[in-house]
Amino acid sequence: MATALPTPPARERAARLPPWRNLDVQQKRQYRWWGVLFFAIGVLATCSVLLALFFPFGQRAERLSSTARPPVGSPDFLAALAGVTHAPVGRGGTAELLSNGDAFLPAMLQDLRAARRSIDFMVYIWEPGEMSDSILGVLTERARAGVQVRVALDGMGAMRAPDEGFAALRDAGGKVGRFQPLRFGELTRFHKRNHRRAIVIDGEIGYTGGAAVGDKWLGDARTPDEWREDVVRVTGPPARSLQAAFAQIWSVITGETLVGSAFYPPYTPAPAATGEPLATHLGVFSSPSDAHLPLRKLFWLTFASARERLYVTNPYFVPDDELLGALKERAGAGVDVRVLLPGPATDAKPVRWASQARYDELLASGVRVYEYQGTMLHTKSLVVDGAWSVVGSANLDIRSTELNQENVLGILDAGFAGQVERAFLHDLARAEEIRLDDWRRRPWWAKLRERAAELFDEQF
Repeated sequence: MATALPTPPARERAARLPPWRNLDVQQKRQYRWWGVLFFAIGVLATCSVLLALFFPFGQRAERLSSTARPPVGSPDFLAALAGVTHAPVGRGGTAELLSNGDAFLPAMLQDLRAARRSIDFMVYIWEPGEMSDSILGVLTERARAGVQVRVALDGMGAMRAPDEGFAALRDAGGKVGRFQPLRFGELTRFHKRNHRRAIVIDGEIGYTGGAAVGDKWLGDARTPDEWREDVVRVTGPPARSLQAAFAQIWSVITGETLVGSAFYPPYTPAPAATGEPLATHLGVFSSPSDAHLPLRKLFWLTFASARERLYVTNPYFVPDDELLGALKERAGAGVDVRVLLPGPATDAKPVRWASQARYDELLASGVRVYEYQGTMLHTKSLVVDGAWSVVGSANLDIRSTELNQENVLGILDAGFAGQVERAFLHDLARAEEIRLDDWRRRPWWAKLRERAAELFDEQF
């Protein structure tokens, strides 16, 4: 017959229970209320962060394809791009590639000083310093002379813009607007930035490229403090495209629509105009509200249509799988595909590591990869088959194609393409080519940080 085990005393039984089981009813209710509340908040916050960082949202098509791949110089190529990007084809005007601050800043200041009707100035970064003082001085003087001066600043990129200098510009009659400044209640939109570059004088002369306002854009890329940068000076119809890129953002910031010949003058070719006479161009804008993602399609069709050579220079290279696949496919088809990226002097190491996570598959497919040495490479350009070039504000990353306000010029002209190609080949002399066998022997910790950086692709 089994013997019943003695029942332990109540105090002993209580000692064996979890602490929360020993609370009285009121204490239990308090514990459960606050415990559940804080636990729920913690779980919700953690899930939100994970979703924002690691999961893409939006209308990006998983696969990109086309019914044909016409050569970049063909009417079919231009018609397809114009249709898919909603960008009209423009003809005429000139374009000139200006390398580094020693070339583009004097030309820009000269054009600004000669302004008679309007100056519209839009860049992403504006920092105090010598370049800022020079430009603000000219803008303020022109405003006092009766020229309509407007400056569009980005709420994040221009956080360090000198208040005193812009106050003087306003006092002289200039107008200044900020795109999505940091405000309580609008934080969910703050990461969508205005990254466009459009500087337009009298609606007739324009500048675009990667440069903004800061002393790192001074000089000739001789030292780590002088960035390597290309800026394009255009006249005629391409300048009108830049004017439209500015006017669109300005109307968002201020509600003001720019109307009249001060901004859109009639175009008459000038026999003495400097720069390469252009055949055809497209001015392509992008916005995070555009579900059709025109820049992504522009880049993809440009890559896919390359027949002989495709040269890409970009400071922040984190393309999505479809753009990456187009580069690899063209290299596998025998196209000379080369990609020039920043080296150790980059200003964004995590982005460089995410780029490097793609080196192995690029190199294995036949793409040649180079890293610029000595200073930060900030040039944003590509050129295909010595005929078609794309220049402007956009990086080859998901942020530029899907989150930022961007603008680029696609230019179909052999003369201008020759300028872009020569600049690219000149930069290769200061670059180090990455070899597949050497790359695969890099240390394990370098591979680990690349994989970690790759997790943030959607944010770069």
